[in-house]
Amino acid sequence: MAARAVPAPLAQLPNALTLFRFALVPLFVVLMLADDGRGSWGTAAVFALAGATDQVDGWLARRWRVESQFGKLADPLADRLMIDAAVILLWLDGRLPWPGLAVILVRDAGLVLAYPAVRGRGYDFEVNLIGKAATWVLYAALVALVASDAGMAWPLVLFWSGVALALVAAALYVRKAYREVRA
Repeated sequence: MAARAVPAPLAQLPNALTLFRFALVPLFVVLMLADDGRGSWGTAAVFALAGATDQVDGWLARRWRVESQFGKLADPLADRLMIDAAVILLWLDGRLPWPGLAVILVRDAGLVLAYPAVRGRGYDFEVNLIGKAATWVLYAALVALVASDAGMAWPLVLFWSGVALALVAAALYVRKAYREVRA
């Protein structure tokens, strides 16, 4: 690996942003519960902040050449927790249909449970462009759903587009893992 491009204290910023995103999860949950089923731009802003830190931490880690094993594991886990919290709470509020909840939770459980098994057999998890796009689209759709009241159609169209991308990305990850582990 190439030498890092920033001083040691700054090299920790990407991981600090990931830890910050973990801290946003309970704050987001409390705010969603306090909204009592109504759309809230404030709660949506907290969720959007989590999405922004997701993009910034990975970009900084790659740009500064400070990618870490912790970041490779914790970053996607923080994303899964935030997105899963949102879909569960939106489903409980009646703003997201149960198939959306089921698809996201099954996909995320599969990724989280399968990763340790394939990692131990030589699979190096690298996020692909479709996976990144799926996360961006899901964050945008969920921000819109959190901000709006029930009955808005366009956030659900965006959500299902993100789900479709996420399923394609998951299929590509499975195919890549199968090929790498088998080789």
